[in-house]
Amino acid sequence: MQTEKHQYPKIVVTPPGPKARALVKEDESIISQSLVRFYPLVAESGHGSIVRDVDGNEFIDFNSGLVCLAVGHSHPRVVSAIKEQAEKLIHYSWTDFYYEKVVQLSEELAKITPGSFGKKVFLSNSGTEAIEAAMKLAKWHTRKHAFLSFIGAFHGRTLGALSLTASKPYQRRHFFPMVPGDTHVPFADCYRCPFKLSYPECGMYCVDFIQEQVLDKYLPPEDVAAMFVEPVQGEGGYVVPPDDYFVRLKKLLDKNGIMMVDDEVQSGMGRTGRWFGIEHWGVEPDVVCTSKALASGLPIGATVARKELMDWEGGSHANTFGGNPVSCAAALQVISVIRDEHLLENATKQGSYMMKRLREMQEKYPIIGDVRGKGLMIGAEIVKDPKTKEFADREAHDIMMKSFRRGLAIITAGHSTLRIAPPLIITRDLVDAGLDILEGAIKEVNQTLK
Repeated sequence: MQTEKHQYPKIVVTPPGPKARALVKEDESIISQSLVRFYPLVAESGHGSIVRDVDGNEFIDFNSGLVCLAVGHSHPRVVSAIKEQAEKLIHYSWTDFYYEKVVQLSEELAKITPGSFGKKVFLSNSGTEAIEAAMKLAKWHTRKHAFLSFIGAFHGRTLGALSLTASKPYQRRHFFPMVPGDTHVPFADCYRCPFKLSYPECGMYCVDFIQEQVLDKYLPPEDVAAMFVEPVQGEGGYVVPPDDYFVRLKKLLDKNGIMMVDDEVQSGMGRTGRWFGIEHWGVEPDVVCTSKALASGLPIGATVARKELMDWEGGSHANTFGGNPVSCAAALQVISVIRDEHLLENATKQGSYMMKRLREMQEKYPIIGDVRGKGLMIGAEIVKDPKTKEFADREAHDIMMKSFRRGLAIITAGHSTLRIAPPLIITRDLVDAGLDILEGAIKEVNQTLK
């Protein structure tokens, strides 16, 4: 595991500095403004758990490049694999020809994804593409047209994946009609139960609701190809369902002949302390989609399915850049590094410690309404009042910005949840340094509510 030898963070000029401000201005004149940046961090380089901006400021990274850098910035083994492969072959189109690295990576993915059954793999360029492949595969195999997904879900922004997404209105506004046939149902958000019930007295009604009020009333299960799930809702606010939730849900889906597609784009590749988040619930999905951290920031996506499901005919789905040999080489090293450096164990260890410290903060600062997570996928929900649970969007933003200016890169999710997801290699000293900055920001903003 990499170690950090210097004192971090290092702020030489209050961010954004002059170089960052100049580049942001240039960006606004030429780059599509459909992008929404959290704050003006202009990244220049990164190493381990530290990201450096163009003005020389060095930040403790609690973002992992939007959860893409499980093994940290520019891990030497990943960099070496990229260089070696790029010198040999960058591209020759896996749609029409063969790559050794594609087979090697697919074999590794078949080993680490949940389920002891035979599997087959389709490689693409992103999480959204992995979801799109799963949608098409489910339609092809089942000959059914409908899907189920969750309110609060985020599965991507292309029209197919966007039809499954229900996280924020601006992601869908003006893009109708989308791919028809998806029905959204409430997720198991016990902190904000959509049915105003309390767990476990609720009897897990959110699962029964799907059967009683949806499948038995207006959505014939024989028309439903698959249900798309996130083990931990990411963009929706790092929402973690209770321990028995997915076991109950899988039984319902199996009973109705509906495939379970597990979206591990954020929660996969060790983020939660397991290779894939769904493993915490002991459930074996029919299809697993992953991306983000798989190749340490290089474009790649993977759709891994039960072997018998991937029976579509030649030409029914393909792409030009999927299975890129450079991305595959990086991904193979990511898997190897996670194993060799015991990063699943470190994610569990550091994550448990972070949750403990955050819950101690929750006792001191009423602005923290809820702390939840698995491994190093942690959410701290900011509220105006712990009794009413009123969202505190502005306050969460203020905490994020104060942290940024002091050298901690952290972002939000959902309405007002602080999203805490450092690289899996992070050390205890950097955890403490980052949490100290975060607590200082929370303390200041908490005082404004008095």
